[in-house]
Amino acid sequence: MSIGPTVSTISITVNGIPHTIPGTLTLGQLLDQLNVTSGDTTIPVASALNGQYVARRARASVVLNDGDAVTTFEPITGG
Repeated sequence: MSIGPTVSTISITVNGIPHTIPGTLTLGQLLDQLNVTSGDTTIPVASALNGQYVARRARASVVLNDGDAVTTFEPITGG
């Protein structure tokens, strides 16, 4: 018999580096924990999940799954 809730973990990669994380994290929470973003930082960071761009405003609703690949990069600007 176990006492308290059991938190399952999942395996993902971030920029090609393997990580084991709680199975309930969102992309936004992960990036915050890894200090890739920090609130209203002036350094923009773009993100992709499994090769698909994820907008900053959508990160909080994207729950990570086992085997996901997260990529962060500086957005390309110009014109």
